[in-house]
Amino acid sequence: MRKNTPLDGITVIDLTQIYQGPYATFLMAKAGADVIKIEPVNGEPSRIRAKVSGSASLPMAMLNTNKKGITLNLKTERGRSLFKEMVKRADIVVENFAPGVMDRLGVGWSVLHEINPRLIYGTGTGYGLSGPDRDNLAMDVTIQASSGMMSVTGMPDGPPMRAGASIVDFLSGVHLYAGIMTALYERTQTGEGRLVEVAMQDTAYPTLASNLGFTYRGSGALPPRVGNRHGGLALAPYNVYEAKDGHIAVVCVTEPHWHKMLAAMGREDLKDDPRFSTNKARVENLSQTDEVVQSWAGARTRDELIALSKQHGFPAAPVRNLIEVMNDPHMHARGMLEWFEDQDLGRVVLPGSPLMIHGADRVKTVSSPQLGQHNQEIYGEWLGLSDDTINELKKEGTI
Repeated sequence: MRKNTPLDGITVIDLTQIYQGPYATFLMAKAGADVIKIEPVNGEPSRIRAKVSGSASLPMAMLNTNKKGITLNLKTERGRSLFKEMVKRADIVVENFAPGVMDRLGVGWSVLHEINPRLIYGTGTGYGLSGPDRDNLAMDVTIQASSGMMSVTGMPDGPPMRAGASIVDFLSGVHLYAGIMTALYERTQTGEGRLVEVAMQDTAYPTLASNLGFTYRGSGALPPRVGNRHGGLALAPYNVYEAKDGHIAVVCVTEPHWHKMLAAMGREDLKDDPRFSTNKARVENLSQTDEVVQSWAGARTRDELIALSKQHGFPAAPVRNLIEVMNDPHMHARGMLEWFEDQDLGRVVLPGSPLMIHGADRVKTVSSPQLGQHNQEIYGEWLGLSDDTINELKKEGTI
C-alpha cells in the first residue's frame, strides 16, 4: 500500500558527501524516498572528520537521517558491478564528486543511462561540467570567494569576509534537489531519465542582486562592503542596531514601514523632515538615519524593541545566538526542529525538512546510519546475495 508521502516508492542511490549533496538527498528522504547512502569502506569525509573532532558529528547526524547506509569500494571491479545492479533498481543517482571522477571509474552518466534509461542522474560540482574552470576544485569558502560573495561581505574598512554559515553548500543543495525533482516530473511524461547538473558558483550569482544593482546604478562602480547595511545602498533604515542587551535587525522596505517605525520611536516629528521624508533622502543621509534608530534602540532591551515592532507593524528581529535558535518555540511548534535521541550522539536538536507538503504525512525521523549499518539488508535482502558472498565481499574490501 502506498504511503502518504510525495516520494514514496522512489529509490535514490546517494554517493554524496559533506554538505551539498547530502542536503539534497536529505530532502528526498524527508519526502518519503528510500535513500541508500553509499560510503567508501572507511566512511565519507564528514564521518572521518567526526573522528577527529566530536563537534563534527552533528552535521553527519543532521543531514543523513532517514537514510540507509552501506559501504562500497567503487575502485574494485566487484564494487562497480554491485553498484550497477543497484542502479538497475533505482530511480535516482546523486553524486557531488569532481567532474570526471565517475567517468574514470566507469560508472558515469552515459554508462548508467544505458543500464537504466529511466534513471535521473544528479551531479553537484563547483563550476559545472563545462567551461574553462570546470576542473577547479571547490568548497563552500572557495566559491564564496570566486562568486564575488566575499567581496561584498564585511565592514567597509575591513577585508573580504566569508559568511559565517556554509551558504553556498546548502543553496546549491536545494538547487540540486529542485533540478532532480524537475527531471523526475518530466520522466512521468516521457519515460526517459536525464542528466541534471548544478554548479555551486552558478547558484551563488543570483544572491548578489542588490549588490549588482549598485554596479549598474553606479555606471560600473564596484559595490563596496557595507557591513550590515543594504547591499546596494538602496534602503534605509536597513541595519543592525545595538540594544541594551544585544542587537536587533531593522529594515523599512516601504514608506508606511518608516512611518510606523517613527510612531514606535515617538519621533513622528521627523516624518516631514527633508532628511528623512523619503527613502531616497534617508539613503542620502544614511549616518543620520542610523543615529536616529540607534538612539531609540540603545535605550531598550531586545524584547521591548521587538514588542514595539509587532505592535506598530514594521520588520525587525533580534540577533539571536545558536542556543536561542535551537530552542526556538516557534520552530519546534512547526516541526522544523525536534529534540531527538540519536543512536550515536544522544539527545540533540535535529532539523526537519523546510518543505512542508500539506496533506502529506510527515516522515518520522530515524537516526543517521552508522557506517555500513544496512549492508546486510541492502546486499542480502535487496540484491539477494548470500551471507557467504557478503562475508567474502567484506574480507576482500569491496564492502
